[in-house]
Amino acid sequence: MLKNCVYILLLTFSCQAKTEEITKTKQTEMENLVNATTDTATFGAGCFWCVEAVFLELEGIKKVISGYEGGQILNPTYKQVCTGQTGHAEVIQVIYDPEKLKYEDLLAAFWQAHDPTTLNRQGNDEGTQYRSVIFYQNDTQKNLAEKYKAELDKSGAWAKPIVTEISKASTFYPAEDYHQNYYNLNGDNPYCSYVIRPKLEKFRKVFKEKLKK
Repeated sequence: MLKNCVYILLLTFSCQAKTEEITKTKQTEMENLVNATTDTATFGAGCFWCVEAVFLELEGIKKVISGYEGGQILNPTYKQVCTGQTGHAEVIQVIYDPEKLKYEDLLAAFWQAHDPTTLNRQGNDEGTQYRSVIFYQNDTQKNLAEKYKAELDKSGAWAKPIVTEISKASTFYPAEDYHQNYYNLNGDNPYCSYVIRPKLEKFRKVFKEKLKK
């Protein structure tokens, strides 16, 4: 009787292990599928509410997540990042379809969406957390970012030199839920009305051929 119980227990554990293995395999297959059809880019250009709203307009964008990157502490909160003492920048992580949108298009949108010549400041938002920064995921992104930055500087598109930081991607921490999709959920907020909306209107005119239908 005891042997039968042990056998049944072992059989049960074996079945559970196989089920877990199958589940993990399916998850891996799904992750591989997503990774095979999308790319990731990370940008900081001042308040992430503004930058998120701009990038959500583009055709080919699958998801935009506001968050923090480039600092020294683990799991930073908005309150901590706002002190300017953690080293993090407010950023957006963009998941996009490279068949519909090239990384070069994202770079163009990034530089159009803010003033890359003001150090640690965008409008009235001041501090290292509001710095202009590109966190590259690979050498291709790094090379393209550096190339376009140099070409823009040379072109004289801005009267002052571009101060955009170009750094290797580090740990990305999603911001608190209430920061996500902020403009679309809080359009009547004074900051949205007077700061974000004018930026969006200007962006739509410049990128009208790249906007979602």
